[in-house]
Formats: sequence, C-alpha cells, structure tokens
Amino acid sequence: MTTHAVRLECAGATVTVDSAEQAVCRWVERYFGAWWRAAEVDPAGVCARPLVSAVVDTEQYDAAALAVTQVPHASTVYARARMLLARDASAGVIRAVSPEEGLAYRSEPGAGKLDVVGRDAGSVATATARLAREVMRGALLRDGWAVLHASAVVQDGRTLLAFGGKGAGKTTTALALASRHRFGLLANDRVFVRPDSAGGVTVLPWPSAAAVGLGLLEALGWSGIARERLRSGDALHPTQDRRVTDALLAGDRTPLWERGRELKAQVWPDQFTSWFGVPLATEGEAAALLFPRVEAGADPAVEDSDRRLGDADFMSGATEDRYPDVLGLVGVDGGGGEATRREVARRLAGLPRHSVVLGHDAAANADFLAEVTARV
Repeated sequence: MTTHAVRLECAGATVTVDSAEQAVCRWVERYFGAWWRAAEVDPAGVCARPLVSAVVDTEQYDAAALAVTQVPHASTVYARARMLLARDASAGVIRAVSPEEGLAYRSEPGAGKLDVVGRDAGSVATATARLAREVMRGALLRDGWAVLHASAVVQDGRTLLAFGGKGAGKTTTALALASRHRFGLLANDRVFVRPDSAGGVTVLPWPSAAAVGLGLLEALGWSGIARERLRSGDALHPTQDRRVTDALLAGDRTPLWERGRELKAQVWPDQFTSWFGVPLATEGEAAALLFPRVEAGADPAVEDSDRRLGDADFMSGATEDRYPDVLGLVGVDGGGGEATRREVARRLAGLPRHSVVLGHDAAANADFLAEVTARV
C-alpha cells in the first residue's frame, strides 16, 4: 500500500504524520505549513518518534471501537465530542473512541506512537491534525515552553499580546491590527512562550483555525470576500456550523447564537492571506500587553485599570477546556515548570501594558491600537 508522510518542526521539536490517504497528509501540511515548518518525507524511511499514523477504514474502525466498549471504560469530552476511554496500564496503552465522529484512537505515550482510525477521510484528517498539534505541544512544553491564552500580532519582530477570556476582544484586537496596519498574525487564541537569553520572551504560534464572528467579518470588510469565495466553490474549515455558511452565502451578517455560544466562521490559517490579504508571522519577541474589552457604540479608549497577567492566562490542566490530555500526548501540566512560568510572568509584567475599550468600528479600533502601541 502506498503511504505518504509529513514531518512538522517547530523550535527543534518534531512530529511525523503518515497515512495511506494522501489527502490526510495534504490536510496536515495546509493546517500547519503557514506557521510551522511542514515537509514531505519518504514514508519508507519513517522511523523517528513521535509518530501519528492515520487510517481510513470502516472495518478497522468498527474493530477498534468494539475493543473499547467491551472493556471497562470512562466517558469524557474532547474537542466538544463525547469520547470513551479504556486504559491498559500494564501495556501502557490508551484506547478511545468518539462514536458520533466515527473515530477511534490507540495511544502509546511511552513509545511516542498514536494511531487514528476512522470511517471518513475528512474526519480522520481533522483529528490527525488536532492530535499532531497535541504531540508537538507536549514536546515543546517538556522543552521549557509554556502556553498563554492570548492572541498575538507581530511587526518588525515586536509582538503585541492581547489577553482576556472568551469574548473579551482578543481576536478583534489582533485582526484589526493585521488587516489595517499589516501586522503579521502570529496566533488567534493561544501562543507558546519561553524566556530567552536576552532577557525577553520569545513567542511562537499555536496553529489553529480561527473563529471569527459574522459581525467582526462585516466590520473588517471581509463578509463580501467570504461570500464570493464560497460561491466560487472554496470552503472554510469543516468544523464550521452549516448555519454560518448559509448566512455568509445569503449575505446575512446577523450574529448567530446557540445555547449562549456564538456560532462563528472557521478560517483556515492560509485563508487569512489568500482570502483577506493578512500576513502571517512565525515568531516574535514580546513587546507589550493589551487587555481589551469590546463595548457596542464605544469610542476606542485607554481605560484606567490595573489588569495584570495571572495564573488563568496560562493554559494548564485547570484551564484547558477543549483539549484535556486524555490520550497522554502532552505528559506535563502547564509546561516549563512553575519556575519558568513565574519567570515568563515576571518578564511580561515589566513590559508596557494597556487596558483598552474597543467599539464595533474596526478601522477606528485599528488606528487607535496602532497609535497606542507605537509608543512602545
């Protein structure tokens, strides 16, 4: 059987993905290639670990799913999907199945090996990319990096980090600067950080599809572009809710909500450049912190607030709400150790920081943010 392989590399850490389905490897290249180095390698020579192998085969999926349900197992939620887990501590193996997605997993954390099996090539590709990123996250965390819940943009090596919970305005801040003032988009929601030898903090991207609300798309002037692209046959990331696609095609900019959660467009990393002309960045040095909040009808302004970086701004087992380490791929909690996280927090605390209120006028937001951060 012909196989294909892609090797991902970031800051000296690597993970290899192989599959008989070329589409899976192409998907992984597309997902990571804009931010991490991704290159095809000869599958015949693939022996380095960690290794993620992806298979599309209904019979193999059925057998793998049965193997989980026939032994004692627990139930959890991973990437918003129900997952059943069975652990064999003596063999060092974790088996799992997500029935609604038609995906099964076999993880050997000690051997650096993960198998993904599913019924559908698209679902397998999505899961493989997500889990390859988790393997890379583990390697980087064990090498002293930590993860911050922040968006980031870069200009001339200077990285602006925007913090806040869901809906605070991290994405609004990053995309306003990237779209109007040609800041390079480094990350939409999370970043890797590590103290460097020069006394600063190096920032690396966390590749992911970016969730952009319909209102923000309209404010940025991107709704019409997205509609024409979709009408021409292009597609946004498949995790996007079909109702969002229908709204974009219909030209409806009204925000969509379901059970208190906004349904958003899911933009591939490369589409920021190919669709919207936004450059992407691959590394930067932290230069300033922004703590935004968005208020309808507000004029952009600096607020009198003493908001500082806190423990909740670092991603760890306590704050990870979407990708808990149920398959043992990460192996550490928080990354870099407590001393490293404290040092990152100390160095970032010494940088200029601005608490800002933003309105719904993307151009006004961008010009205001560029003026404020130009003083850094």
